Amino acid sequence: MGSRADTEALVRLVVTSLVDEPEKVVISRQDTDGGVLFEIEVAPDDTGKVIGRQGRIIKALRTICRASGSVDGVGVDVEVVG
Repeated sequence: MGSRADTEALVRLVVTSLVDEPEKVVISRQDTDGGVLFEIEVAPDDTGKVIGRQGRIIKALRTICRASGSVDGVGVDVEVVG
């Protein structure tokens, strides 16, 4: 991917594909000392779909985003806030 905008687009694509209410997905980006933090907000009923069983989906999404950020030498983290 390469750039932060591409990483954000990747997060949006994956998350909106998983949830039942994609219009309620809000992704905010915060620049931190360690890199970039993407916070994902979804409808309450969709939170479990983004996290997955035993956290497998969110872990996979974090791995993909960290790999994408490493192209630019930027640390990337993803959190589900609701």
